[in-house]
Amino acid sequence: MKAIVFGVTGQDGSHLSDLLLEKGYHVIGVCRRVSTDNTVRIKHVLDNPGFRLVQGDITDAHSVINILKEHADVDEIYNLACPASPVHYQHDPVQTTKTSVHGAINMLGLAKRTGARILQASTSEVYGDPTVHPQTEDYWGNVNPIGIRSCYDEGKRCAETLFFDYHRQHGLEIKVARIFNTYGPRQSARAIIPTIITQILSGEKEIYLGSLKPTRDLTYVLDTCNGFLEIMKSDKLFGSATNIGMNKEISIGE
Repeated sequence: MKAIVFGVTGQDGSHLSDLLLEKGYHVIGVCRRVSTDNTVRIKHVLDNPGFRLVQGDITDAHSVINILKEHADVDEIYNLACPASPVHYQHDPVQTTKTSVHGAINMLGLAKRTGARILQASTSEVYGDPTVHPQTEDYWGNVNPIGIRSCYDEGKRCAETLFFDYHRQHGLEIKVARIFNTYGPRQSARAIIPTIITQILSGEKEIYLGSLKPTRDLTYVLDTCNGFLEIMKSDKLFGSATNIGMNKEISIGE
């Protein structure tokens, strides 16, 4: 089996690649910028004969076509390419939206040409500021399309729309996984758990998380990535969205 992982240098992408390699997959990892700093999370697999790192921009159709020319026999496509931290995705909000929307269009075109199953790594942020807790897949959310976080939230919502329309219109075998809060090894220092640990170690008496909500549904990164694999192999989850979480909200202040 051959799988392409877009966003391979992120926390989830690197762990997903590890799991796929363990299962005997040939993994093509794609990232926008190949550098020593950017590939630190996958340096342990760069010499693995089953892994190949490719530089490519999912917002650029020509870049995706070049990948298609070499890997037309791909079986599974995982689209994990998008910054998830507000600090990162708000740095260039237009590019963030392009990554979700143009990226989804290019990924779906790739899946259509190859006949591969494709999974979109979406987010609980598609629910906006939800009035229902916990959120279920059939809850539509309470959203804001013009806020400073909307580049990420609305980009992911639009990507889901494209995935479902390609499924209905072209019969693509699409999967959509909505991630809540993932933690574990290789996590960004700006993520919520490292932020809390840093504040505790610095002697802060109270945890300060800015505008972040006081509760989170936290899932270990390997559980999240195993969830991707289970969703991908299931023949019962076409044309539906699946939440990946612990179904247990934790109060950050406790």
